[in-house]
Amino acid sequence: MELSLPQQKELLRFARKAIADSCRQGLPPEAPADDLPALFYEPRATFVTLQKQGNLRGCIGSLQVRRPLIEDIIHNAFAAAFRDPRFHPVAEAELNEIDIEISILSPLSGMNISSEDDLLQQLIPGQDGLVIENAHYSATFLPQVWEQLPQPKQFLQHLKQKAGMPVNEWPDDMKCFRYSCFKFKEK
Repeated sequence: MELSLPQQKELLRFARKAIADSCRQGLPPEAPADDLPALFYEPRATFVTLQKQGNLRGCIGSLQVRRPLIEDIIHNAFAAAFRDPRFHPVAEAELNEIDIEISILSPLSGMNISSEDDLLQQLIPGQDGLVIENAHYSATFLPQVWEQLPQPKQFLQHLKQKAGMPVNEWPDDMKCFRYSCFKFKEK
């Protein structure tokens, strides 16, 4: 999915407004009643990432399509600011220090892998977002994570840690899915 610069700015404005309004009112935001471009109502899965002074401050998203783009962004902006269990809720005093990034995901694509080594060979650094899951573990990394973890083995080890999985373990029933995303941020 590609969006024009004005459309990107409008979606970022809605995400920021959702966070700011929730800081002031203490309630989750509702979808806007504005007359918006038809593209904003297309069903999409998104992630909203918050950073403060270059450090992660919250990140929540949807891997599966559940609602229209505008609603998913507003929902995930609120969740990233107030429901990410790794962080305290965003305070109104922080709003000017928070930078927002939106990622619009492609559909998940199942990967046919026979082993962890096979997965490492198939990964495309800088491009692939990755989901690993089985009966006991589940986690994802957006493609942006390659910026901090550029080597496939390192990328996968950190993803396994995020899932709560021992780094040296690879269950037989592990399923892997890749995706790409269109991302944009403030400033």
